[in-house]
Amino acid sequence: MIGDDARPPAPDAPPVVAVVGPTAAGKTDLSLALAEALGGEIVNTDSMQVYRGMDIGTAKLPVAERRGIRHHLLDVLDVTEPATVAQFQGWAREVIDDCRSRGVTPVLVGGSALYTRAVLDRFEFPGTDPDVRRRLEEELAAVGPEVLHRRLAGLDPVAGEQVIATNGRRVVRALEVIEITGRPFSATLPSLSYHYDRVVQVGVAIPRPALDERIERRVRQMWQAGLVEEVRRLVALGLREGRTASRALGYQQVLSHLDGAISEEEALEATITGTRRFARRQESWNRRDPRIAWVDWDDPGRVPAALLRVP
Repeated sequence: MIGDDARPPAPDAPPVVAVVGPTAAGKTDLSLALAEALGGEIVNTDSMQVYRGMDIGTAKLPVAERRGIRHHLLDVLDVTEPATVAQFQGWAREVIDDCRSRGVTPVLVGGSALYTRAVLDRFEFPGTDPDVRRRLEEELAAVGPEVLHRRLAGLDPVAGEQVIATNGRRVVRALEVIEITGRPFSATLPSLSYHYDRVVQVGVAIPRPALDERIERRVRQMWQAGLVEEVRRLVALGLREGRTASRALGYQQVLSHLDGAISEEEALEATITGTRRFARRQESWNRRDPRIAWVDWDDPGRVPAALLRVP
Protein backbone atom coordinates (compact mmCIF):
# COMPACT_ATOMS: atom_id res chain seq x y z
CA MET A 1 0.00 0.00 0.00
CA ILE A 2 2.70 2.45 1.01
CA GLY A 3 6.30 2.13 -0.06
CA ASP A 4 9.04 1.26 2.40
CA ASP A 5 11.71 3.48 0.87
CA ALA A 6 10.95 6.80 2.59
CA ARG A 7 14.07 8.93 2.92
CA PRO A 8 15.11 10.56 6.20
CA PRO A 9 14.35 14.29 6.48
CA ALA A 10 17.10 16.75 5.67
CA PRO A 11 18.64 18.77 8.52
CA ASP A 12 16.66 21.82 7.36
CA ALA A 13 13.44 19.86 6.84
CA PRO A 14 10.20 21.87 6.79
CA PRO A 15 7.86 21.90 9.79
CA VAL A 16 5.06 19.46 10.50
CA VAL A 17 1.70 21.25 10.69
CA ALA A 18 -1.48 19.70 12.10
CA VAL A 19 -4.97 21.20 11.99
CA VAL A 20 -7.13 19.89 14.83
CA GLY A 21 -10.55 20.54 16.30
CA PRO A 22 -14.05 19.08 16.41
CA THR A 23 -15.81 17.64 13.40
CA ALA A 24 -17.63 20.19 11.22
CA ALA A 25 -15.63 23.11 12.66
CA GLY A 26 -13.91 23.97 9.37
CA LYS A 27 -10.58 22.10 9.61
CA THR A 28 -10.57 21.09 5.94
CA ASP A 29 -10.78 24.64 4.59
CA LEU A 30 -8.04 25.83 6.94
CA SER A 31 -5.77 22.91 6.06
CA LEU A 32 -6.13 23.60 2.33
CA ALA A 33 -5.33 27.27 2.83
CA LEU A 34 -2.25 26.43 4.91
CA ALA A 35 -1.05 23.83 2.41
CA GLU A 36 -1.40 26.36 -0.40
CA ALA A 37 0.47 29.05 1.52
CA LEU A 38 3.26 26.67 2.59
CA GLY A 39 3.56 24.70 -0.62
CA GLY A 40 2.55 21.65 1.37
CA GLU A 41 0.67 18.40 0.96
CA ILE A 42 -2.26 17.09 2.98
CA VAL A 43 -1.89 14.02 5.20
CA ASN A 44 -5.24 12.56 6.26
CA THR A 45 -5.54 11.63 9.94
CA ASP A 46 -9.19 10.58 9.88
CA SER A 47 -9.47 6.91 10.75
CA MET A 48 -12.42 6.32 8.41
CA GLN A 49 -11.34 8.31 5.36
CA VAL A 50 -8.71 5.64 4.73
CA TYR A 51 -11.53 3.42 3.42
CA ARG A 52 -12.42 3.28 -0.25
CA GLY A 53 -16.07 4.05 -0.91
CA MET A 54 -16.71 5.68 2.47
CA ASP A 55 -17.04 9.14 0.99
CA ILE A 56 -20.33 10.79 1.92
CA GLY A 57 -20.48 9.68 5.54
CA THR A 58 -16.88 10.69 6.26
CA ALA A 59 -17.16 14.08 4.53
CA LYS A 60 -14.24 13.09 2.32
CA LEU A 61 -13.23 16.00 0.11
CA PRO A 62 -13.88 15.21 -3.58
CA VAL A 63 -10.84 15.29 -5.84
CA ALA A 64 -12.22 18.29 -7.73
CA GLU A 65 -12.25 20.32 -4.50
CA ARG A 66 -8.69 19.54 -3.39
CA ARG A 67 -7.25 22.60 -5.21
CA GLY A 68 -4.67 20.45 -6.96
CA ILE A 69 -2.99 19.70 -3.63
CA ARG A 70 -1.67 16.18 -3.19
CA HIS A 71 -3.53 14.21 -0.51
CA HIS A 72 -2.14 11.18 1.31
CA LEU A 73 -3.75 8.27 3.18
CA LEU A 74 -7.16 8.52 1.56
CA ASP A 75 -8.82 5.45 -0.01
CA VAL A 76 -6.08 2.99 0.91
CA LEU A 77 -8.11 0.16 2.48
CA ASP A 78 -11.14 -1.93 1.57
CA VAL A 79 -14.01 -1.80 4.06
CA THR A 80 -13.34 -5.41 5.06
CA GLU A 81 -9.80 -4.61 6.24
CA PRO A 82 -9.19 -3.69 9.88
CA ALA A 83 -7.02 -0.74 10.81
CA THR A 84 -5.24 0.02 14.06
CA VAL A 85 -3.69 3.15 15.49
CA ALA A 86 -0.31 1.43 15.47
CA GLN A 87 -0.58 0.65 11.75
CA PHE A 88 -1.70 4.17 10.96
CA GLN A 89 1.17 5.66 12.94
CA GLY A 90 3.65 3.81 10.73
CA TRP A 91 1.91 4.78 7.48
CA ALA A 92 1.60 8.45 8.41
CA ARG A 93 5.16 8.81 9.67
CA GLU A 94 6.45 7.30 6.46
CA VAL A 95 4.48 9.84 4.43
CA ILE A 96 5.62 12.71 6.65
CA ASP A 97 9.26 11.65 6.40
CA ASP A 98 8.97 11.46 2.62
CA CYS A 99 7.35 14.91 2.40
CA ARG A 100 10.04 16.51 4.55
CA SER A 101 12.84 14.82 2.64
CA ARG A 102 11.44 16.48 -0.50
CA GLY A 103 11.25 19.89 1.17
CA VAL A 104 7.44 19.73 1.35
CA THR A 105 5.48 20.74 4.44
CA PRO A 106 3.09 17.97 5.57
CA VAL A 107 -0.24 19.38 6.76
CA LEU A 108 -2.11 16.84 8.86
CA VAL A 109 -5.88 17.09 9.14
CA GLY A 110 -8.63 14.79 10.32
CA GLY A 111 -11.16 14.17 13.04
CA SER A 112 -9.39 11.31 14.82
CA ALA A 113 -7.59 13.04 17.69
CA LEU A 114 -5.91 9.86 18.89
CA TYR A 115 -4.53 9.17 15.41
CA THR A 116 -3.10 12.68 15.16
CA ARG A 117 -1.48 12.46 18.59
CA ALA A 118 -0.12 8.98 17.86
CA VAL A 119 1.61 10.35 14.77
CA LEU A 120 2.92 13.59 16.28
CA ASP A 121 3.90 12.45 19.76
CA ARG A 122 6.17 9.85 21.27
CA PHE A 123 3.78 6.92 21.52
CA GLU A 124 4.70 3.27 21.94
CA PHE A 125 2.06 0.59 21.65
CA PRO A 126 1.67 -2.17 24.26
CA GLY A 127 1.64 -5.74 22.98
CA THR A 128 -1.41 -7.93 22.62
CA ASP A 129 -2.50 -11.28 24.02
CA PRO A 130 -4.64 -13.35 21.63
CA ASP A 131 -6.33 -15.28 24.43
CA VAL A 132 -7.25 -12.15 26.39
CA ARG A 133 -8.41 -10.42 23.22
CA ARG A 134 -10.54 -13.40 22.17
CA ARG A 135 -12.20 -13.64 25.59
CA LEU A 136 -13.01 -9.93 25.68
CA GLU A 137 -14.36 -9.98 22.11
CA GLU A 138 -16.63 -12.90 22.99
CA GLU A 139 -17.86 -10.95 25.99
CA LEU A 140 -18.39 -7.90 23.78
CA ALA A 141 -20.57 -9.95 21.43
CA ALA A 142 -22.55 -11.30 24.37
CA VAL A 143 -23.21 -8.16 26.44
CA GLY A 144 -22.44 -5.20 24.16
CA PRO A 145 -19.91 -2.33 24.37
CA GLU A 146 -21.70 -0.25 27.01
CA VAL A 147 -21.38 -2.97 29.66
CA LEU A 148 -17.67 -3.33 29.01
CA HIS A 149 -17.28 0.43 28.94
CA ARG A 150 -18.72 0.69 32.45
CA ARG A 151 -16.06 -1.79 33.58
CA LEU A 152 -13.38 0.28 31.84
CA ALA A 153 -14.59 3.48 33.50
CA GLY A 154 -14.36 1.77 36.88
CA LEU A 155 -10.82 0.52 36.25
CA ASP A 156 -9.53 3.63 34.49
CA PRO A 157 -11.76 6.73 34.74
CA VAL A 158 -9.51 8.73 32.40
CA ALA A 159 -9.79 6.10 29.68
CA GLY A 160 -13.49 5.82 30.36
CA GLU A 161 -13.84 9.49 29.53
CA GLN A 162 -11.71 9.31 26.41
CA VAL A 163 -12.98 6.10 24.82
CA ILE A 164 -16.45 6.31 23.26
CA ALA A 165 -18.83 3.87 24.97
CA THR A 166 -20.15 2.50 21.69
CA ASN A 167 -16.70 1.85 20.23
CA GLY A 168 -16.47 -1.80 21.22
CA ARG A 169 -13.13 -2.33 19.52
CA ARG A 170 -11.46 0.47 21.47
CA VAL A 171 -13.10 -0.61 24.74
CA VAL A 172 -11.83 -4.16 24.26
CA ARG A 173 -8.33 -2.88 23.47
CA ALA A 174 -8.29 -0.70 26.59
CA LEU A 175 -9.39 -3.59 28.82
CA GLU A 176 -6.84 -5.87 27.16
CA VAL A 177 -4.00 -3.42 27.85
CA ILE A 178 -5.06 -3.02 31.48
CA GLU A 179 -5.15 -6.79 31.96
CA ILE A 180 -1.85 -7.66 30.31
CA THR A 181 0.17 -4.70 31.61
CA GLY A 182 -1.38 -4.10 35.01
CA ARG A 183 -1.36 -0.39 34.19
CA PRO A 184 -4.17 2.01 33.29
CA PHE A 185 -4.84 2.18 29.58
CA SER A 186 -4.61 5.97 29.84
CA ALA A 187 -0.97 5.58 30.90
CA THR A 188 -0.19 4.20 27.44
CA LEU A 189 -1.72 7.14 25.59
CA PRO A 190 0.60 9.68 23.93
CA SER A 191 2.67 11.93 26.16
CA LEU A 192 2.97 15.64 25.41
CA SER A 193 6.35 15.15 23.78
CA TYR A 194 6.71 15.52 20.02
CA HIS A 195 8.27 12.80 17.90
CA TYR A 196 9.34 15.47 15.39
CA ASP A 197 11.17 18.76 15.57
CA ARG A 198 9.35 21.90 14.39
CA VAL A 199 5.75 20.85 15.00
CA VAL A 200 2.82 23.25 15.18
CA GLN A 201 -0.77 22.35 15.95
CA VAL A 202 -3.48 24.80 14.95
CA GLY A 203 -6.88 24.27 16.54
CA VAL A 204 -10.18 25.52 15.14
CA ALA A 205 -12.26 26.93 18.02
CA ILE A 206 -16.02 27.17 17.63
CA PRO A 207 -18.82 27.86 20.15
CA ARG A 208 -20.88 24.78 20.93
CA PRO A 209 -24.25 26.16 19.68
CA ALA A 210 -22.70 26.99 16.31
CA LEU A 211 -21.00 23.60 16.16
CA ASP A 212 -24.21 21.76 17.00
CA GLU A 213 -26.01 23.58 14.21
CA ARG A 214 -23.23 22.83 11.71
CA ILE A 215 -23.22 19.16 12.67
CA GLU A 216 -26.95 18.82 12.13
CA ARG A 217 -26.72 20.59 8.79
CA ARG A 218 -23.81 18.39 7.69
CA VAL A 219 -25.56 15.14 8.65
CA ARG A 220 -28.75 16.14 6.86
CA GLN A 221 -26.70 17.04 3.78
CA MET A 222 -25.10 13.60 3.93
CA TRP A 223 -28.53 12.00 3.84
CA GLN A 224 -29.56 14.20 0.92
CA ALA A 225 -26.34 13.30 -0.89
CA GLY A 226 -27.15 9.60 -0.68
CA LEU A 227 -25.54 8.18 2.45
CA VAL A 228 -28.10 5.38 2.71
CA GLU A 229 -27.39 4.28 -0.86
CA GLU A 230 -23.64 4.53 -0.20
CA VAL A 231 -24.01 2.16 2.74
CA ARG A 232 -26.09 -0.24 0.64
CA ARG A 233 -23.30 -0.34 -1.96
CA LEU A 234 -20.69 -0.95 0.71
CA VAL A 235 -22.73 -3.77 2.26
CA ALA A 236 -22.34 -5.59 -1.03
CA LEU A 237 -18.57 -5.08 -0.69
CA GLY A 238 -18.44 -6.57 2.80
CA LEU A 239 -19.05 -3.59 5.08
CA ARG A 240 -20.84 -5.70 7.68
CA GLU A 241 -17.77 -7.92 7.99
CA GLY A 242 -15.41 -4.96 8.43
CA ARG A 243 -14.56 -4.75 12.13
CA THR A 244 -13.43 -1.13 11.86
CA ALA A 245 -15.38 0.42 8.99
CA SER A 246 -18.80 -0.88 10.08
CA ARG A 247 -18.56 1.04 13.35
CA ALA A 248 -18.14 4.46 11.74
CA LEU A 249 -20.60 7.16 12.75
CA GLY A 250 -23.47 7.27 10.29
CA TYR A 251 -22.62 3.92 8.75
CA GLN A 252 -23.41 2.05 11.96
CA GLN A 253 -26.75 3.83 12.26
CA VAL A 254 -27.69 3.25 8.61
CA LEU A 255 -26.82 -0.43 8.98
CA SER A 256 -29.25 -0.62 11.91
CA HIS A 257 -31.89 0.96 9.68
CA LEU A 258 -31.22 -1.48 6.85
CA ASP A 259 -31.54 -4.30 9.36
CA GLY A 260 -35.01 -3.01 10.25
CA ALA A 261 -34.03 -2.18 13.83
CA ILE A 262 -34.75 1.56 13.48
CA SER A 263 -36.44 3.84 10.98
CA GLU A 264 -34.45 6.00 8.59
CA GLU A 265 -35.41 9.14 10.51
CA GLU A 266 -34.25 7.49 13.75
CA ALA A 267 -30.95 6.60 12.07
CA LEU A 268 -30.51 10.22 10.98
CA GLU A 269 -31.29 11.60 14.44
CA ALA A 270 -29.01 9.03 16.09
CA THR A 271 -26.20 10.09 13.77
CA ILE A 272 -26.68 13.75 14.68
CA THR A 273 -26.68 12.92 18.39
CA GLY A 274 -23.69 10.59 18.09
CA THR A 275 -21.71 13.13 16.08
CA ARG A 276 -22.37 15.88 18.61
CA ARG A 277 -21.25 13.56 21.40
CA PHE A 278 -18.12 12.68 19.40
CA ALA A 279 -17.37 16.38 18.83
CA ARG A 280 -17.51 17.03 22.57
CA ARG A 281 -14.97 14.27 23.15
CA GLN A 282 -12.74 15.77 20.47
CA GLU A 283 -12.94 19.15 22.18
CA SER A 284 -12.18 17.64 25.56
CA TRP A 285 -9.18 15.75 24.18
CA ASN A 286 -7.73 18.77 22.38
CA ARG A 287 -8.29 21.23 25.22
CA ARG A 288 -5.99 19.14 27.39
CA ASP A 289 -3.11 19.86 25.01
CA PRO A 290 -1.59 23.26 25.86
CA ARG A 291 0.61 23.19 22.74
CA ILE A 292 -2.32 23.86 20.39
CA ALA A 293 -2.60 27.40 19.01
CA TRP A 294 -6.29 28.22 18.57
CA VAL A 295 -7.94 30.33 15.89
CA ASP A 296 -11.64 31.15 15.71
CA TRP A 297 -13.62 29.26 13.09
CA ASP A 298 -15.18 32.44 11.67
CA ASP A 299 -12.20 34.81 11.98
CA PRO A 300 -11.37 36.24 8.52
CA GLY A 301 -7.76 36.46 9.67
CA ARG A 302 -7.45 32.86 10.86
CA VAL A 303 -5.13 31.82 8.00
CA PRO A 304 -2.49 34.53 8.54
CA ALA A 305 -2.87 34.04 12.31
CA ALA A 306 -2.16 30.33 11.88
CA LEU A 307 0.79 31.00 9.57
CA LEU A 308 2.38 33.19 12.24
CA ARG A 309 2.63 30.08 14.40
CA VAL A 310 4.51 28.05 11.81
CA PRO A 311 8.24 27.99 12.66
